[in-house]
Amino acid sequence: MERDIFIIFVYSLVAEIMQTIEKTHSFRTRGFEPKLTDAEVITIEICGEFFKIHEDTEIYKYFKRHYLDYFPNLPSRITFVRQSANLWQTKVLCQSLLVRMADQYADQVQSIDTLPLPVCTYTRGGFRDKRFPTLADFGHCAAKKLDYYGFKLGLRISRIGMITHFPLLSARTHDVQHLGSLIEGFSGTVPADKGFIDEFQHQLWLECQQTEVVTPNRKNMESSLEQIKLVRKTKYWRKLVETVGSQLSERFQVSKIKVKDLWHYQNRIFRKILSHTVGIFLNLQLGHKPLQLALLADD
Repeated sequence: MERDIFIIFVYSLVAEIMQTIEKTHSFRTRGFEPKLTDAEVITIEICGEFFKIHEDTEIYKYFKRHYLDYFPNLPSRITFVRQSANLWQTKVLCQSLLVRMADQYADQVQSIDTLPLPVCTYTRGGFRDKRFPTLADFGHCAAKKLDYYGFKLGLRISRIGMITHFPLLSARTHDVQHLGSLIEGFSGTVPADKGFIDEFQHQLWLECQQTEVVTPNRKNMESSLEQIKLVRKTKYWRKLVETVGSQLSERFQVSKIKVKDLWHYQNRIFRKILSHTVGIFLNLQLGHKPLQLALLADD
């Protein structure tokens, strides 16, 4: 699909969602209405991320250079960036509404995983530029053999790969201790990797919330025939969350966000998640496989 058509598709979708949100929410209670509408700002952000342009300044420059006729009221860069950051709650609502429109909250099988989110560089002399003091922490990712300083991004996805829950978590805490945050508000089957093995917690969540966490056992653990069958049955969905994590890391560069405060940091995460969700939603509408994001816009 050509980028021009993709932008029109995204704007039409965002404008429709914004009309729904504005019926029940009001985020601007005083001051003048901006010349560039909120729907236009969010469209620019979603498309910028999808086109693999991740910095605010670069997104602004790209649309000013190539699509000023689409967005003639584009303000100064500073005004655009400020308006974008102020819309972080709106982006969360847009993403949630898209998940609801696609009926993915109702999916009875949702996989979980975490992604490391480094926020500073590791050098021979140690970590440098430690941002977000008292908020970020040191962590270790066994899968990537990575020691880092930052956060973890929790992911819960439906069986088509749409993200249904994405809490920002402590990097120091082991994955299994984040289990409650990741399955919050969900009842059903939760495929997960070995990092979430904890028989006591599994039984507790099954009794309290009717949530069955399914993990492959370690080599020194015994498995019943029924458990082996269930692990095999859910293996594809357990791997699917890794695919989504790879898309966020590679296409959307979620682990390479460079900002100095949590407000802008969360805004970047939310717009990347929203862009990914919009891609899946459009693929569903067009009859494509949901996670084939490359079909939607020319690189």
